[in-house]
Amino acid sequence: MTERTVVHLLRHGEVHNPEGVLYGRIPDYHLSNLGQEMAQRIAEVTADRDITYVVASPLERAQETATPTAERQSLPIATDPDLIEAGNVLEGQKVGGGGGGLVTRPQLWRHLYNPWRPSWGEPYIEIAARMSDAIDRAWATARGHEALVVSHQLPIWVARLDKENRKFPHNPRHRQCALASLTSLVYDGDRLSAIVYTEPCADLVELSNKGVGA
Repeated sequence: MTERTVVHLLRHGEVHNPEGVLYGRIPDYHLSNLGQEMAQRIAEVTADRDITYVVASPLERAQETATPTAERQSLPIATDPDLIEAGNVLEGQKVGGGGGGLVTRPQLWRHLYNPWRPSWGEPYIEIAARMSDAIDRAWATARGHEALVVSHQLPIWVARLDKENRKFPHNPRHRQCALASLTSLVYDGDRLSAIVYTEPCADLVELSNKGVGA
């Protein structure tokens, strides 16, 4: 029988960000109350999974999302810097909450000239390479079992595009990577046999979209 390993790429839960800042890698951004509920939900839906390894981005929101599952599975949380959010020169800019959006500020347009790279941040090819390394380590550590890997929307989406041999440039609105969603990579032996996307927190994401999380 072929050995099966599953690497679940989990996007962190909702973040407390009332100012609507593009926080990126800025420290001290934590889960909101709703985000904590999302993290608990993930622990519940994965309780019966054969998870033997939990690893997260070093940023607080990822560590906090991983914590309930790690506790429920009686596992430590490993930290992998390759899972961190994508670098972005626009960090700290207000992108929500009535800020008008980046495109309304001409002083920022010089960063937006090349979406193929992208010009405003870490190149997609570099994100794909570091995520591939992190996924390979998680796969090797949990081989024959399952791993929970907590990261961020863009790195997870680029990793999926890479695994599916698709082009990296994309419309951010079309990413299939909701808050607290799972992009599960299924390996039979050394072969990636399936990618399964699920949204265990879809009802909570809907509340988040309505601005209920605090």
